[in-house]
Amino acid sequence: MRTRTFIAGLIALPINAVLFGAGAITVLSIPALAEQAKYLLPVVIVGGFVAAAPIAWKMAPRLRAKHLYSDSHNNA
Repeated sequence: MRTRTFIAGLIALPINAVLFGAGAITVLSIPALAEQAKYLLPVVIVGGFVAAAPIAWKMAPRLRAKHLYSDSHNNA
């Protein structure tokens, strides 16, 4: 398994949780949307699953350890 795929798989679920939370808060806190919550919350759930994978895929390379070190740390 490639490292990028592994990292993306690890972070996809927390990203999904954040997307769902933001969507659910938005739907439930706006009165006009709260009236349609029984239709909008399933849309938020599916949208979170669909959007989590590409977001995780784009974030994965930035989370690799090689990006934590710069040349300034090696001059000590």
